Amino acid sequence: MVLLFIMGVMVLLGVIFYTTIFAKTDQDAQILTVKKGDTYHGLLVNNAWQRSAFAFDAVAKLYLKACVHTPLQEGVYQIPKHASLKQVIDVLTQGVKVQMIKVQIIEGKTVKDLYRTIKNAEGVVVEVLTPRADGYSWADAMRDNERVAAALGITLVNGNLEGQFAPDTYFFEHGTSDKKILQKLYDSQQKILNEAWKKRTENLPYQDKYEALIMASIIEKETGISDERRRVSSVFVNRLRKNMRLQTDPTIIYGLFDRYDGKIYRSNINEKTDYNTYQINGLPPTPIALPSKASIEAALHPADDDALYFVATGDGGHQFSRTLDEHNQAVARYRAAMASKKTSVSKSTH
Repeated sequence: MVLLFIMGVMVLLGVIFYTTIFAKTDQDAQILTVKKGDTYHGLLVNNAWQRSAFAFDAVAKLYLKACVHTPLQEGVYQIPKHASLKQVIDVLTQGVKVQMIKVQIIEGKTVKDLYRTIKNAEGVVVEVLTPRADGYSWADAMRDNERVAAALGITLVNGNLEGQFAPDTYFFEHGTSDKKILQKLYDSQQKILNEAWKKRTENLPYQDKYEALIMASIIEKETGISDERRRVSSVFVNRLRKNMRLQTDPTIIYGLFDRYDGKIYRSNINEKTDYNTYQINGLPPTPIALPSKASIEAALHPADDDALYFVATGDGGHQFSRTLDEHNQAVARYRAAMASKKTSVSKSTH
């Protein structure tokens, strides 16, 4: 009986090994994109190339020389039609990558930066955007907004497409048109926004999902710390509910467009532009950057917090306050910390 049991287990393991590693799939030939930090496990488990996560872990550890959780080499790989898991692993292990265009769009950058990145990417066929040029002003970007909107059938809001494209790292085949790339980025952002909007917290002070996108762009520019996004969101949501002005510096910067020289002056704060939330009520007319999925989620799921103010702490984070008095004290601490740092730097240079 014991022998029969052992033989049965061995047969079962053999079947698992074969079906997990060698069995063909019904997948067509396709491009598999490996991003920084991706592992065999993370990329292939829950994918059509395997049937069981447990079986994959067990068998792949025997088959692969490297651990299944070892990061893969970033790039784009061509997977043949009806490839088995073994064939997929072989392609990834051998590192035979397809020559592709890499388009890296960083969250928090503007649509102007996006257009410039796409136009300058080697291998992109420029059909919609204006040709490359040494200088590229905001006026040029606005003209490109009109061309892109017409090509993709997008409705321009105040002459701008800011925030409408998803920041991420993308790979495209050489010879891909700028129109196809922009369509992909636009569709990705709309999908993210639509899904987040459906699951939003109730009673938010937004008229529609476009206003949520505007808020997400402000959150994106205010903090790069993931744990702070929802708290920053709650501050702005609380201020909107109380009809308080948002008073956020990134909106000043965006409203200056090409006039911004790296500093915000008192005259900039006092200048009434369409975007300066020190001077206008409510949200600016368009997003001010390309927001990430995390910032969109934060805009639609603010923290349950009654803070109305925040200020930088000098170490990358922010101090949140409920009252103006608390906020003023936090500002004073921040200024003292900055003055101390300047003194230390000054002493170290002598």
